[in-house]
Amino acid sequence: MDAQAPVYRSVVAELRTGRKRSHWMWFVFPQLRGLGSSPTAARYGISGLAEARAYLRHELLGPRLSECTRLVNQVPDRSIGQIFGSPDDLKLRSSMTLFARATDENADFVALLDKYYGGNEDPLTVARLTDR
Repeated sequence: MDAQAPVYRSVVAELRTGRKRSHWMWFVFPQLRGLGSSPTAARYGISGLAEARAYLRHELLGPRLSECTRLVNQVPDRSIGQIFGSPDDLKLRSSMTLFARATDENADFVALLDKYYGGNEDPLTVARLTDR
């Protein structure tokens, strides 16, 4: 929450314009810990499905993740690479795979995977979740 507080309005504005321009990926669309190698990725990484479910239930973080996911789904006529650039396009796929598997109420996450990734989940995330 603290990391999102000063930038969340900018995040929403960037997603509405269809182009991520600043640095917030790790704490808006978190992925499994261990997939990224930076200290920031380690700090904001999610430990597994239980923590992902807690994130979704959180009174602020869950609704923000859902809102941001819907905003990405609403971007017309752009590829995920055009919206996020690399490697954030890969981080988003990891995040959506994690949260789609963490809940049955996953329509927005699955829709994003369908729209931008041909319905294909991130194989590294799937493998790590299977190993746990």
